[in-house]
Parts: sequence; structure tokens; C-alpha cells
Amino acid sequence: MSEETPNTQSNGGSKARSRAMLGTALALVLGGAMIGGVVVEGQTPALADPVQVHGVEPLSFADVVEKVRPAVVSVRVKSAGREAVGVEEGQFPFFDLPPGSPMEKFFEQFRKDPRSFRRESRPSIALGSGFFVSDDGYVVTNNHVVKDAQTFTVILDDGTEYDAKLIGTDEKTDLALLKVDADKTFTYVKFAEQESRVGDWVVAVGNPFGLGGTVTAGIISANGRQIGAGPYDDFIQIDAAVNRGNSGGPAFNFKGEVIGINTAIFSPSGGNVGIAFAIPARMAERVVASLKDGGSVVRGWLGVQIQPVTQEIADSLSLKDTKGALVAEAQAGGPALAAGLKEGDAILAVNGNPVDGPRDLAMRIADIAPGTSVKVTYWRDGGTHDVDVKLGTLPDEQQQASAEQPSQVEPSALEDFGMAIAPSDDSQGVIITDVDPNGQAAERGLQPGDTILSIGDTTVSDPATVEKKMADAKAGGLKAVLLRVKSGERTSFVALSFART
Repeated sequence: MSEETPNTQSNGGSKARSRAMLGTALALVLGGAMIGGVVVEGQTPALADPVQVHGVEPLSFADVVEKVRPAVVSVRVKSAGREAVGVEEGQFPFFDLPPGSPMEKFFEQFRKDPRSFRRESRPSIALGSGFFVSDDGYVVTNNHVVKDAQTFTVILDDGTEYDAKLIGTDEKTDLALLKVDADKTFTYVKFAEQESRVGDWVVAVGNPFGLGGTVTAGIISANGRQIGAGPYDDFIQIDAAVNRGNSGGPAFNFKGEVIGINTAIFSPSGGNVGIAFAIPARMAERVVASLKDGGSVVRGWLGVQIQPVTQEIADSLSLKDTKGALVAEAQAGGPALAAGLKEGDAILAVNGNPVDGPRDLAMRIADIAPGTSVKVTYWRDGGTHDVDVKLGTLPDEQQQASAEQPSQVEPSALEDFGMAIAPSDDSQGVIITDVDPNGQAAERGLQPGDTILSIGDTTVSDPATVEKKMADAKAGGLKAVLLRVKSGERTSFVALSFART
């Protein structure tokens, strides 16, 4: 008996230690800790460190936005509603209704007093964006934002509203200038001095869908885009989100300078799809300065109708490439005609600066003040020539002569080119009477009724002369023959290739 006691005590001590260890484990599981056999609530064991990423912070536009945002405004314009038209006796607009029907009784009140059906005209309200370009309150926006409006309101980022007046607009570049008169100094931004590069970051700030003060970011996707908006298309394409209401708002670089004015979007749905177009700062700055000085934009005028130099035209003129702009017509009373330029000349440079094409020439001339003399380099008779031209002022409208009706006489065929010609009634050129839809003439856009005025540098008045000049050009080794063609009210050059005959 005495020998079993130690074993019994040993087993009992082992069980006690097991119970103590179990209590410790339960205390840890339940969120407490055991100290000296006592569980202390509220103390947890140490955990592993949370996930931490040590790297470069993503690019932030916050500093730029903080500085420029006070200079960006929302523009609200109000236009007069359409004039209300009353309903006169005997002009009631409803259909005849069955006699005695409930609807007849209901509308009887309007028959007795048509004035009760008069609808009041309501003014329309449009929203856009803009930005201050001076501390005394000049605001730039789009022409299509303010067009036909009677009242203008500028809303600052803090919600303050000011009445504004319209200083001037330029429809050709879709720009407009407003002025806020207030006894305060406004935060303003300036236009960028350097050209933007494709791939540069851009921040757009504006008033999409009337939300106000919205910031989006992206990159410049392309430069020099033509979207058919006007004669001076030269847009910056950006992929920052731009929507309705962003029109007239600025696009900034990282210096807080305006690189463009958001004007249009490409969108099948009407919302942002990542393709937006902005007017470049260099163009906008010149237009805004002109509007500020005189309320309108005055541009230089050369007085020519021009067209691109295609490869076929270059071959016919013996030009080495397709650069430059071909003079399709030197307009009567214009500076070019007075200086000696004529149809068929290819303008290659202005003041020594090469001309890439018609759009480049138009923009270069428009940027020069009227009355300025410029040196025009052109190609004629296989060589380059220079002439000084004193620019005029671009007219609002050009007077154009009406087209002559084609005469109905027996045609002479030019089968190799897929067309037939006949003399005109006034002996001014020859009329194209028929065009083979599968021929080269049709591919070049020639149509029945067009008038061929000249071939090369020779004016033509009968089909025989046309055929002879074409034969002489081919025998002389030319790759193509150049026709000067009048279609409707437009005159242009068309080159036909001998390689296709």
C-alpha cells in the first residue's frame, strides 16, 4: 500500500499539469493570456506584420489640379425660345372626332377659345466649359457653346456666378472670347509655349454633363488631326475622358499650361470612348489675341484655289515629289493673280519655308497679317521661280461663277481614258459628255458635264486640240497628262496616267 502511494501521486500530478496546459491553450484561443495560472482578459499574442509594398508612388496630378482649378469655369448660356404661334379660329390642330364622343366634348373648350391652347415659348439653356486667360476676366470657350445665345454666365469652381459679355467669335476655329467685369482679380492660366509631343501626359478640366469641376487625365494620342470641322483643322487628339459639357475647357500639361482647348469627341454613342480633339495652344493664342483686340479675326489672303499634288500630277509636272499645293485657279482681283501666279503653278514654299500641302499653305497664309509682302516659291515649266505677293484680307465669302450647261453635240471619244468629249457652246473648253464607270476618268472623279479647260499649259476649245495635246504629251515621254477641269463652281486639276492606257 505504501508502495503504491507515490505512483498515485505521480499520476495525479501529471493530470494536474495536463489540465493547466489545456487551460492555457483555451485562454490563448479565447483571446486572453495566462499569468501565474490566471487568465488575463484583453491581451493578445503578437501577430505577423501586415503586407507592406516599398516602391515608387504612382504619378499624381494633384499639384497641377490644385493650381489650375480656380482658373477653369463653367459657362452657362441662355438663348431665346422660338416665337410662340397662336391657334386661330378655323385652324384647330386636332383631327375630327366622332360626334358625341367623350373626346369631342373634352376638346370643345379649345375650339371655343383657341388661345387656351397657346404654348408659351421657353428659352433654351446650354452648358459648356471655359478658362480665364487674364486676371481682369477674359474667358476663352468654344464658339459652338455660345452661338446664338443672348445671355452668358460664368461659374467659378467655388460656385460664384458672374454675368459675362461676348467679345467676339471665330467660327473657322470654333473659338469665342467672353469678358467678366468684376471688382476682383481672377486666377488665370497661360498658353503653352512649346509644342506638345505624342505620348505627353495631359489633364483635362471641365464641366461634363453640368457636373462642374471634373478632372480627367490621359496622354496625347496624335497631333495634326483633320476631322472636317473647318478650313484650319489641326487638332490634338487626346485620350483623357471628355464628354458633353467639356467643350471649351482646357487641357493642361504638367506645368499647368494650356496645351489645347477641348472641342470635339469621336463617339458612336455620344459619350467618351477615349478619342477627343483639342485646338492647339499656338492657334488658339493667336485667335484669342485677335478677338481681344478687335472682336474678330483678320487673316491673310492669297487669292487662289488650291489642291493636293498627287503622284500623277507630280509626274505630269516633272516634280520630284508630292509636296506643295497646286493652284487650280488664281481668283480674279486676288493678290496671287496680280503678282503673276496662274493656274497650274505648284506653290512649294512661303518665305523660304517648305509647304507640305494645301492645308499647310492655307494656315501659313492665314497667320500672316493682311498687307504683308511674302515671297512665294513656285514650280512652272520645269523649274522653280520666286515672286513677292502682297497679301490681301480674307473675304467672308468668295464670289464664284456659275457652271455652264453642257451642250448636246456629237462627241469625240477618248476611249483610252474612258471618256467622251464635245465642244462647249461658248468655246471655253470642252464638255465631258460620257464617262465609262470602269475607266480611269471615273476613278479620278470626272463626270459627265465637267468642262476640260486646258491640258498642260494649253487652253483647249475643241476635241481635236485635246486629242492632239494628249498624243504630244505621250510622245514626249510624259508619264501623265494634266487636265484643268471645271466641275460645277469648282476648278481643279486632274492627272491621267499613260501607264494605264
